[in-house]
Amino acid sequence: MSETGAVKFSYEQVAVAPVEFAGLEEMNACRRKLMQLGWLGVESNGIGFGNLSVRIGRTNRFFITGSGTGGFAQLAPEQFAEVIEYDFQRNWLHCAGETVASSESLTHAAVYEADASVSAVIHCHSATGWKRLLGRWPTTDPDVEYGTPEMARAVMRLFQTTDVKERRLFVMAGHEGGIVAFGKDCNEAFPVLLSAMNASSSRGRRSAPRDLAQGP
Repeated sequence: MSETGAVKFSYEQVAVAPVEFAGLEEMNACRRKLMQLGWLGVESNGIGFGNLSVRIGRTNRFFITGSGTGGFAQLAPEQFAEVIEYDFQRNWLHCAGETVASSESLTHAAVYEADASVSAVIHCHSATGWKRLLGRWPTTDPDVEYGTPEMARAVMRLFQTTDVKERRLFVMAGHEGGIVAFGKDCNEAFPVLLSAMNASSSRGRRSAPRDLAQGP
């Protein structure tokens, strides 16, 4: 679940001046809603959880929230990293910016590579939602850990063997609490996540506020 000190891939980073990018405002709005719901933030031990990314044009490059940013309600451009290239087999990526890319960067990369129509990915955490969605939505194998080449390959397999492309959400069985939703932008991905969570709620359990169902 860690966003701090748990980057498992090797990486090369080039320091570049931060720049505004398309989707930044939308990502911040989405992050605020995730934080309000408790699906993104920081644990009591100081370890952050949850990350978002947006694809750059029609390439497989993307901007992703930086490692250790879970506690910030609003992110500035310098708190994002641009993933320029990656290699699943080598568990390696090349990023640019003033911060290291999220520990889940290769999972995001796998989604973008598997579906060219996707331009935004949300990885959140909810212990309750995870338990309810596990096995009912496309789910990765329980022996596959987050932030590994195996997870990237597992995500690719879901796109080949399940209806995840249509359902726009999957559960990470080997990463407790981990749920990933995606879409053409955050305004499409967030309602998918919210709808799945609300549908999984037990009878009598309060759903997320109705106004959150609107786009970020």
